[in-house]
Amino acid sequence: MRTSVGRLVLVAVIGTFLVVSGVHATPETTCKAAARIDKRVNYDFCVSELIGHPESLDKDAWGLAKIIASLGEGDAGAAMADIEVLLAKPDTDEKLKAPLGQCHKLYDQVGVAFAQATDEINWRHYDIGKKKAAQVVPLVQQCDNAFVKVGVPSPLTKRSEGSMQLVIICTAITNLIK
Repeated sequence: MRTSVGRLVLVAVIGTFLVVSGVHATPETTCKAAARIDKRVNYDFCVSELIGHPESLDKDAWGLAKIIASLGEGDAGAAMADIEVLLAKPDTDEKLKAPLGQCHKLYDQVGVAFAQATDEINWRHYDIGKKKAAQVVPLVQQCDNAFVKVGVPSPLTKRSEGSMQLVIICTAITNLIK
């Protein structure tokens, strides 16, 4: 029993070293290491997001952190497009229009924060990159609260959850680099 536990610990340490050093980092190994250091990381979401990016298979942890941050920027743009579609629909409830308008502005800021995080991580300013990514959290919360204030369910729940998860993953992967 002791030998098995010892081997598991050794494998985990070696796996984390390989991810941090960039040797044979894959989306799966990087997401697994990120989930080990931050239990809020959704491993399946992390892997599916990274595997979906064409450049992720040949990147180290640094490259994968940049990809995750850039995916956040793209997701913010997609949220804004979703909002525009909802606002353009003639049957959109009037109660939804004000919070949708507010969220459109907020998701524009979310995109900027993720773009700045990508730049900072690219320049290897990891702490600043993590702070820029963290700016997304209150923006998404403000959007969610806008719907609560008018008493209607948010049509952007999945976008909010995705943005929050991308912040968590970006931070965790960036923490692997240091």
